[in-house]
Amino acid sequence: MIFYLSGTGNTLWVAKKIAEATGEKLLNVAEEVYGDCSYTLEEDERIGFCFPVHGWRPPKLLRKFIGKISIPNSYGHFVWAVCTEGDDIGEAMDYLDNDLMAAGLPSTGCQYSITMPESYVGLPFMDVDPPEKELAKRLVAEQRIDGIAQTIVNRTDDVFEINTGGWKWTKSHIIGGFFAKVLVTDKPFHVVEDRCLACGTCAKVCPVNNIEGAKGAIPEWKHSGDCLACFACYHHCPTHAIEYGRRTKNKGQYYFN
Repeated sequence: MIFYLSGTGNTLWVAKKIAEATGEKLLNVAEEVYGDCSYTLEEDERIGFCFPVHGWRPPKLLRKFIGKISIPNSYGHFVWAVCTEGDDIGEAMDYLDNDLMAAGLPSTGCQYSITMPESYVGLPFMDVDPPEKELAKRLVAEQRIDGIAQTIVNRTDDVFEINTGGWKWTKSHIIGGFFAKVLVTDKPFHVVEDRCLACGTCAKVCPVNNIEGAKGAIPEWKHSGDCLACFACYHHCPTHAIEYGRRTKNKGQYYFN
């Protein structure tokens, strides 16, 4: 089984490619987390995790899910993880392994990272990649995912070129801590109403159902504490009517298509 979490579609593409290669089922963490999170593995079934890196850590919803998960017969099964990132991952995989062990699950036997086009625009100095860089990242990712999928099929117990980057402890523990506590919030999101089509797209694409807004209604964020700050709503808006405070003014949009 493959547990995945995706906002703008980068990670969903990766998870689907691996599922095609392994023949294993995909389970959406954003849906599974609200169930009993109890699973039984078939003989020789692999356990996989696909997720985007948020603030050089696994997303808070994935960490919440792992804290609830129960797989009594998991030991002896092959466990792997693939994360997507726009630049580097810091100690995201260390956080994942610590969360798995705390939940009584085996840690990952192999880990992989894939650089995908940038989608985080929540800080003044961060924007989407220019078109040429976006295309270059996607071409490399398409080649890379084939090799990664094959190592998972073969159950290769190895690390496959993880891009941890420099200053990884500082990024994951200091900056990542600030990101998790302060920046993962829906409070700055708002709609520029004279641009809004009231089409309901933003509510439809939100992975955690955090937006009220069917077709014909101006969207409103629920402020439920579930927002991942993944910016799926912002990027999918067909008229660029969604802003995040003043931080997204004149910035680009991206989602995997």
